[in-house]
Amino acid sequence: MTPQSAFMIAATVRVGKLQDLRTLLASMNKIPGHADPDNDLIPFGKLDRLHFARFVIIEAKTLQEIKEFGVKPRPWRPMLAFLGDIDGDVHTFLAELVERAESGLTKIFSHCDDFPEENQNLLEWIKMRNVNPGANYVNWIGRTVRQIHEEAALHHSLSDYLQKIVAEVGRENIRTLRQKLLSHVEMEKYKGRLVLSLPELTPSEWRTRNLLHKIGVPLILLLFSPLLLVIAPFFALWLRRRERSDPELFIRPVYAHIKALSEQEDWDVSNQYSVFGDVKPGLFRLLTFKFILLLTNWFARHIYNHGFLARIKTIHFARWVFMDNNHRIFFASNYDGSHESYMDDFINKVGWGLNLTFSNAVGYPTTRWMIKEGAQREHAFKYTQRRHQIPTEVWYKAYPGLTAVDLARNSRIRQGVEIRQSDDAEIREWLSLI
Repeated sequence: MTPQSAFMIAATVRVGKLQDLRTLLASMNKIPGHADPDNDLIPFGKLDRLHFARFVIIEAKTLQEIKEFGVKPRPWRPMLAFLGDIDGDVHTFLAELVERAESGLTKIFSHCDDFPEENQNLLEWIKMRNVNPGANYVNWIGRTVRQIHEEAALHHSLSDYLQKIVAEVGRENIRTLRQKLLSHVEMEKYKGRLVLSLPELTPSEWRTRNLLHKIGVPLILLLFSPLLLVIAPFFALWLRRRERSDPELFIRPVYAHIKALSEQEDWDVSNQYSVFGDVKPGLFRLLTFKFILLLTNWFARHIYNHGFLARIKTIHFARWVFMDNNHRIFFASNYDGSHESYMDDFINKVGWGLNLTFSNAVGYPTTRWMIKEGAQREHAFKYTQRRHQIPTEVWYKAYPGLTAVDLARNSRIRQGVEIRQSDDAEIREWLSLI
């Protein structure tokens, strides 16, 4: 099993270079915000370990909100972030990235501060600016880009062949249909038109670290549980006090901002989402936020790692990243469906989860006991998230036209090919997937 990783290269844009950078990034796109896989700067399509990637210019356009808390806004210059979700470890991928796209990366990041003009070690410069997430979600840990493409090809091949033979064999002769389909797969593999690669061995280092993380976090919480029980009443009182005193911000996003975001959406079955904002002031809110993301990361890594994030099935990858010395938070996700359905999914299915993670961010609708209200106040929530959403300059998806549900279906079809099925009900179910 090949685990997935994430990278995020972040660097401050040089003064006076912002518009030039936007123009350069736009040259990578086929349509607004959507990359040409074979663009001249970063040939995303040749990076066979890359699931999703994006370039986003992170700007702080909601600085007035923090003033409502009686805090002077921290200065923030626009920052360029290049982030992606990959198979395998980050270090070898970044080395491959530099090898294939050094010239393009140099053109892009030369618009940023501290980028050396001559004799630069680009790989080291990039590694130094890689920001680790506070929490990371992968829809299906171990499902690689290669596997996705191979299983999609398998589904298309079986679907086309089934349509040719079903009239001849008859829909009710399910065992004959299955046998013909399996024979078809073997013939296509023999001719080299289908490939079903065996999974690679799970890296022993990753397996060890993952096991230690799975055991270690609950163990540490158990060891500190007496202290946590003592703190809990004081935490609850202080939380409720803050919830009652935090200013309520109900600001509609301007039409031009929504229009700019909408122009980049719904070109594919999947969309991108980038949000940036301030963490509510004070150590209490920061520590609460970090603790919630610690738990979020543990559950995403060990529980919700095979197609579900709680009751949500439409997210491919997501991450939460603390920035600006923990004063700001950046969230990015890749999801299926429209923006509106994405928001409704969360509101209706896991609103409490949204409240837990984002109620510690400035502008979020007021919560009660950190899990109630908040996202359930639909209009206030939708205004808030749109207001804090930022456009993505360049977005790449390695398997356009495929949803997370499609990927799960294709994997089940492959399992049906490789695992013997003797029960008629199982065979019918397998055929229905095709």
